[in-house]
Amino acid sequence: MRIVVAPDSYKESLDAVSAARALARGVRAADPDAEVDLCPVADGGEGTLDALLEALGGERRSSRVTGPLGETVDAEWGILGDGRTVVIESAQAVGLSLVPPGRRDPTRTTSYGLGELIREATALAPERIIVGLGGSAVNDLGVGMAQALGVEFGGLPVPAAGKDLGEVRFIDNGACPDALFDIRFTAACDVTNPLLGPEGAARTYAPQKGASPEQVELLERAAERFVRGILWVDHRKPGMGAAGGLGFGLKLFCAAKLTRGIDVVLRTLRFSRRVRGADLVLTGEGRIDAQSLHGKACYGVLRASMMRGVPVIALAGTRGEGSEALLDAGFAACHAITDRGISEEEARRHAARHLEDLARDAVLAFRE
Repeated sequence: MRIVVAPDSYKESLDAVSAARALARGVRAADPDAEVDLCPVADGGEGTLDALLEALGGERRSSRVTGPLGETVDAEWGILGDGRTVVIESAQAVGLSLVPPGRRDPTRTTSYGLGELIREATALAPERIIVGLGGSAVNDLGVGMAQALGVEFGGLPVPAAGKDLGEVRFIDNGACPDALFDIRFTAACDVTNPLLGPEGAARTYAPQKGASPEQVELLERAAERFVRGILWVDHRKPGMGAAGGLGFGLKLFCAAKLTRGIDVVLRTLRFSRRVRGADLVLTGEGRIDAQSLHGKACYGVLRASMMRGVPVIALAGTRGEGSEALLDAGFAACHAITDRGISEEEARRHAARHLEDLARDAVLAFRE
């Protein structure tokens, strides 16, 4: 048998690379002669860099940049094995995890550090830069990022934060490095929110980043004033509100193409080619439920595999409401560690061992 192992991370338990290795051990326990292709995946958020480097090789780098609160942080990024593609996770530089819970306030956070990472990568003259969106602490529409790239915003402090946007008087990108305009940018996101309005960046996600109701409206008004005179980018398009408006900022200042994160990852991994001729695909994530069918990595793996006629089994830590919908969507089977009478706490604590057992039994059942 040839089996492709393509899990996402299992939150609070295993990253995608470790999960793939655990599943592979289970496959080999069931069939020592199986040909196993490890292909960990991600949806464009945290773990994207690890997944792509694991599958394609390359060089991991670390840079000291400005964090979301203006303090210095160490951010990892990478150059893939082709030598032409750079991968950056915005969360490495401006992630919510970098801000202590008591200091979370998206009116004051900045994406300046993301721009510093992009500028450093630009100096290598890559053909393509993939920027994974997700898990950000900001709501500055990428203005801080653009400042680090050389864009001048008259009337704004450096670095600017979400509360400052409404004061901009002019925009001048004359100081941006010429190499920036020769690079293809891809913004990988897993949400489709527009920039403004009830489903926009501020009103949907700012509360999760620590904003009070009053601060949410402050951010919304500042963003409205900022975009009022910008006519060359449609802020209403899906994905513009991703990561506190970083989707909008990357489109505006880097001409980025906004794409569903799992699709970016699967194309970069050449997943369709790798799954061709396989007998089975194993995928999974920490929890399977009805939301697994809305832009999640597992569903992206299913769609790509079904196009090649390859069955897919989902293996999760636990299952939630609506998980039965995965079978209707086309999964050959769905199993969770907690289906075996194991508590969620135990499933998290010894996730690798339990996933190995789950994969072994799933493969044995599939072969019957």
